[in-house]
Amino acid sequence: MQFNHINTDRLILREISQSVMDFVYKNYSNSGLAQFFGYNYDQLNLERAKHEKGFSTFNRTFLYYQLIDKESEKIIGWCGYHTWYLDHARAEIGYGITDTTFRQKGLMSEALDAIIPFGFNEMKLNRIEAMAVEYNTASIKLLERYDFVREGVLKGHYWDNDQYEDSTIFGLLKADFNV
Repeated sequence: MQFNHINTDRLILREISQSVMDFVYKNYSNSGLAQFFGYNYDQLNLERAKHEKGFSTFNRTFLYYQLIDKESEKIIGWCGYHTWYLDHARAEIGYGITDTTFRQKGLMSEALDAIIPFGFNEMKLNRIEAMAVEYNTASIKLLERYDFVREGVLKGHYWDNDQYEDSTIFGLLKADFNV
């Protein structure tokens, strides 16, 4: 199977879709899966359980990319879309730099420079949504840089560290984005 990529100056964004997940889980050994995803075995077991339950459901699917540093060829994070409602032309964007040595270097901005236009142009989205907790100022600044509009707060929306947290919802319409 050939894996789709998006290249930026410093990153390779390797596409992970349901068909990619199905292929690698069927054809790769545990060590091959760990290497492909950049996981340790505990993380791999968690991801395997998610795959077995099914990532995609009716009218909701996902498409995300591994962020691979071109220089080191190391998987340093991810970004992409989930909760993609095909009939409504909207999806939620998510992202993270998992290797802390690569944070604060502008890499997520570089990835979003490619991913946001991809969502509007290739996925034919009309709306991109994002959620952030108020204390994640780096994420909020990133969203504001791309003209996402703060639309409200979802109370008790996200379970983290044994408690429910509020999520601030942001939205970006295709008509408001300068591609």
